[in-house]
Amino acid sequence: MGKMLAAGLLALAAMGPVLAADLKILAFDDNSCAAWKQAADDPDRRAAQVAWARGFLSGHNYANQKQQVTDVSAGTVERNIEQYCRKNPEGLFIDAAYRMSDSMSGRNAPIRK
Repeated sequence: MGKMLAAGLLALAAMGPVLAADLKILAFDDNSCAAWKQAADDPDRRAAQVAWARGFLSGHNYANQKQQVTDVSAGTVERNIEQYCRKNPEGLFIDAAYRMSDSMSGRNAPIRK
């Protein structure tokens, strides 16, 4: 499932400028932070959520090869989502992936190599 999802995200990311106005993010039936919290006791569901976020970040890298997110472990992704959802319990856990792509790629600050 993870490979298919990542491939789909890569294809979506490649079409980025074309879809900017009507961007559709394909994720889960429930993308809420409440769903993230409920998945804490379901390792398979949590692993799928983290894999989706890592696939999203890979899609970002494909579409933005000059501003890539560095290699991010599953644990780092999970911690970032957990922190985001604690601060935004009414939010969407997939928004944490969007914030990671911004902050970890340098789009929110000059990239320094």
